[in-house]
Amino acid sequence: MTIDIVTVALGILLVMLLAALVMLYARLRQLRSRYKLIIDAEAEGRRLQADAHRKADEVKAAAAEEIVHLRREVQENQKRRDTLAAENVALAATHEGLEKQVSILEENLEDISFGIYKPHFDYDTPEGYKTALEEVVAKQRAMVKVGDAAHCSVEWSVGGSRHEGERMQRQYSKLLLRAFNGESEAAIAKVAWNNASTMEERIRKAFDAINGLGSVMHVSIADSYMNLKLSELQLEHELEEKKRAVLDEQHKVREQLCDQEQAHRELEAATVDAEEQEARFTKALEKARVDAARAEGAEHARLTSRILELEEELKGASQKRERVRALAELTKAGYLYVLSNIGSFGEDVYKIGMTRRLDPNDRVKELSDASVPFKFDVHAMVYSEDAVAIESAFHDRFADRNLNAMNLRKEFFRVSIDELQAFATERGLKIAFTRLPEAREYRETMAPHRATGDPAVTASGAKQH
Repeated sequence: MTIDIVTVALGILLVMLLAALVMLYARLRQLRSRYKLIIDAEAEGRRLQADAHRKADEVKAAAAEEIVHLRREVQENQKRRDTLAAENVALAATHEGLEKQVSILEENLEDISFGIYKPHFDYDTPEGYKTALEEVVAKQRAMVKVGDAAHCSVEWSVGGSRHEGERMQRQYSKLLLRAFNGESEAAIAKVAWNNASTMEERIRKAFDAINGLGSVMHVSIADSYMNLKLSELQLEHELEEKKRAVLDEQHKVREQLCDQEQAHRELEAATVDAEEQEARFTKALEKARVDAARAEGAEHARLTSRILELEEELKGASQKRERVRALAELTKAGYLYVLSNIGSFGEDVYKIGMTRRLDPNDRVKELSDASVPFKFDVHAMVYSEDAVAIESAFHDRFADRNLNAMNLRKEFFRVSIDELQAFATERGLKIAFTRLPEAREYRETMAPHRATGDPAVTASGAKQH
């Protein structure tokens, strides 16, 4: 490109030089024609020729200077082009980084550029995630309380006072923590199945940006505190995923129970029909035997034949009833529940039973009807393909703790949650127990008595009469 420009410039200069020579030559001829009478014509010619050579030299010098100038401009343009190319690469990288940051801030769900989320925890139930989440939050509060959440690498003094310097550091640390907590809580509140990794990156970006602002005062948030915030976000996200999985499983269970409930109703109807049929045949057989004992001759023979027929029909009805009962026992799926009602029965008394209801909470509501003063609280509710066997195992294990030894179907046992949990673990059952009952109505009822120091209220909370 540079050689082409120089060649063109030289061509232009040569053309200009030739044009100047032609003009000079024409001028010379004109002067010779005009001053042909001048005696020293040759001297005039030599003068004009020297003048032409001088002008030609001036043109050449100007052309050479222009070529140098053009070459310098070409070199400067080349440098500017290289500089612009480098700046363009840098701007492209900056633009890509800014797009990622904007995507994070705007929670652009269509641009998940930080990979697929991989679970960090593996709890079996939502309660496990809730407990872990409470522990993480408690650790954060403990770090803030003892001053480990943020630290300053410089000992500042204000007005010559070290005490005022420490106070300034604490205030600045609190400011940074509030900013970081706000960003983290916003990310945690908006975390979803398709942006968890993006929200993690948002917390990290906020951590870096806020610590960058604190660098002026040499104050920074601890990495361990940021890791706790990330754990909180992960637990919150995985808790919601676990809840969704549990709901999906419950939906599947309800569909299964719906079919089983229909079959159970049909079997119950068949059982009632078989029992009624068996009762009719039994009654008819007894009557026929009484009549046969009084009859004589042909009538006795007829009744004896009828008795044989009724005995066969009764045998068939009994067999049918046994078959229906056997089929009914095959329907074992359902929910095992553990309930308490401290307002009605006191502490450490639990009802352990099972239900085939599509919604097991319907059974809890049914038990909490007008027959008891307060509602039941649920300590455990778990689905099993063989809920009957699990219920029987609990009943057999704690049979000596049954409150009603005369009617074992009441299913109330005086036992502790720890003992129930230990037995479930011993049997290899994954049952999550809620230890503290809400007992809202009961506690609100007893609150005025405690506030007034009513001596009739015992240590366990029950009022003696």
